[in-house]
Amino acid sequence: MANSLQELGHYGIKFVGKLGGITMLTIKFILSLKEIFRSSRLIFEQLYLIGVKSLPLIVIISIFVGAVSAWQAAYQFKFIGAPLRFLGNAVGKAVVIELAPVLSAIAFAGRVGAGVTAELGTMRVTEQIDALESMGINPVRYLVMPRVLASLFMVPFLVIFADFVAIVGALLISIVGVDVSSSLFLDGFRNSFKLSDFINGLIKAGVFGFIIGIVGCYEGFHAKGGAQGVGEATTTSVVISTVLILIFNFIFALILFRLQ
Repeated sequence: MANSLQELGHYGIKFVGKLGGITMLTIKFILSLKEIFRSSRLIFEQLYLIGVKSLPLIVIISIFVGAVSAWQAAYQFKFIGAPLRFLGNAVGKAVVIELAPVLSAIAFAGRVGAGVTAELGTMRVTEQIDALESMGINPVRYLVMPRVLASLFMVPFLVIFADFVAIVGALLISIVGVDVSSSLFLDGFRNSFKLSDFINGLIKAGVFGFIIGIVGCYEGFHAKGGAQGVGEATTTSVVISTVLILIFNFIFALILFRLQ
């Protein structure tokens, strides 16, 4: 029992230390924004690599998220005896507020966060980052800022696609599997749709994107121990990003979507 508590305390202290390091990197990132125009080519390159290339994955995930949401909601409605005309209301709210932002961010963390950590971690262990510093190039401006900004802007962009594709997936399964007409489903969705919910979902997505970018860069910058160290840093990056996404999602739920 004592050993377990000691190990838990060790991981807790290590996690707090990482949060401190991530905070310091965030401050350096903010200071590097004064050179944003100098790095415009790097930023646009990362917008494509990070955002556009993630679009197929987000589309595939979203269509099945919408389909499962509609199927499960219909099952619950039948179980409690609720009319299926509210299916569009329930699925629309769930997708726009929670499912699309959170699941898209977690998928993004698995693809992009891990990739950023592996890339920068390899540069760290092969001393390429040290070489940049020796040439007078700020590695935060050159490596961190483009990737963090790309993540910050592209996750909300991907969530817009995820919202649309998930609703289409829910509509298809409602017509084919639940025997709810398209007009009934879409009427319910329109009646429950609020622009504020959509905007709040995009705000959440932007915060999640920033978390993924800054954590991925931090873990890559602090990778050590060769190939094994890069692999461990990549795993840690995805774990920390996912945990922080869920924590901040709860905070957003308390702040933005509280009961009136």
